[in-house]
Amino acid sequence: MRNIKEKVRFTLSALLYLLFNLRVGESFATTLSATGWQILQTAPFVAGLTYLIVAVLQYMGDGGKVPWDRKFRLFFAIGIIAGLVLAIWEYAGVDLQQG
Repeated sequence: MRNIKEKVRFTLSALLYLLFNLRVGESFATTLSATGWQILQTAPFVAGLTYLIVAVLQYMGDGGKVPWDRKFRLFFAIGIIAGLVLAIWEYAGVDLQQG
């Protein structure tokens, strides 16, 4: 990260990632537990997709490495989309945990 503007964007991306994966419960402990579970459920898929996209970008860029902050910002962007889709899915009444 070169300057303060990029640091602010990185921090905002991280906060938006947490916000879109936030699952509100009856208490703070329930909210924290549900949010943690949401992140644990989606992180492997988001990380895998991020890995594939970074590999394609590096291949297309003649093997040049993608900076770590860009990798994380890509992870946050994909995670925001995944969190939004799952939130719409859950709030529409579809039960993800059958039983």
